[in-house]
Amino acid sequence: MSAAAPRRLPAAATPMAFARAITAAYRLRGGSPEGALKLAQITPAQLQKSEARITARQMEALSAAAMQELDDEGLAAFTRRLPWGSYGMLARASLTAPTLGVALKRWCRHHGLLTEDVRLSLGVAGPVATIAIEESRPIPREVRELSLAFLLRNVHGLACWYVDSRIPLQEARFPFPQPSHADAYRHMFPGTLQFAAAQAAIRFDAQYLKLPLRRDEKAMAQMLQRALSITVLQYRRDRLLVPQVRQALTAYPERTHSAEALAQLLHVSARTLHRQLKEEGASLQQLKDEVRLERAKDLLYRTGKPLKQVAAAVGFRNEKSFARAFRQWAGVAPGEFRDAS
Repeated sequence: MSAAAPRRLPAAATPMAFARAITAAYRLRGGSPEGALKLAQITPAQLQKSEARITARQMEALSAAAMQELDDEGLAAFTRRLPWGSYGMLARASLTAPTLGVALKRWCRHHGLLTEDVRLSLGVAGPVATIAIEESRPIPREVRELSLAFLLRNVHGLACWYVDSRIPLQEARFPFPQPSHADAYRHMFPGTLQFAAAQAAIRFDAQYLKLPLRRDEKAMAQMLQRALSITVLQYRRDRLLVPQVRQALTAYPERTHSAEALAQLLHVSARTLHRQLKEEGASLQQLKDEVRLERAKDLLYRTGKPLKQVAAAVGFRNEKSFARAFRQWAGVAPGEFRDAS
């Protein structure tokens, strides 16, 4: 399996700079890119146009040919070649993981067995997961941008494929100045972009790490036949249900009193709702409590409504039961919280 190419963009939207990096990889490995360029229908004159663009299909053809001819899926970025099939081996080695978090940790660890030039790691800080690349040895300047971008697209695309879900990125960081073709990065890495960062990294909601893998060996074999076409857009919906439930409970309190009503609103069955929330490490009652607590805190902080009215507004029948639940949630009584605000 080779590094996942940029998602399918509009015609001629992939920067020619990526193609020039691949020809540089040939030079670094002592080969000739002539055949691969012909296969991708890129002429020498087009290659030299600094702001030229090619299609995603041309990029796929060029990179696949280069990785096979050079027998190096790292495209000369690392001291040691990564033989053709290296990334497929990594993907398969993580397929039996129980959750995406375990799979990504395994993938990062195994990548370190292929090369010591870069170290990938998965970290979690509160609600945010980060996959970062530490450059232990300098990557050749000619291929550095391509290598880091492909590595992050590879692991992000594979993560989406594992759980069959479009995982939105909160941020992508790159340790090089903003290139003239930075607009292409908005297609490859939707979300906030930061250039000239300390290291290359992507960030996303850590809740995705709890999702179970939804692929088997048969799906893996099919995926490896089209690995260069892995894109985030293949996955039509976001499988992470917790934020959808929170949003629905907040926006439509009158329509989400029961699991059945909430499930209908989210276009799933009540059984699926409970099962998927459990897979994500949550429960409907827990989420209801969290939403009610935030609503109660907001009313106590922003308004002078009597506690009886606040209790009714967040779904309690009387002030006493509300006060008991609020103390359990927040650790203080509603009145104490209001006085301290």
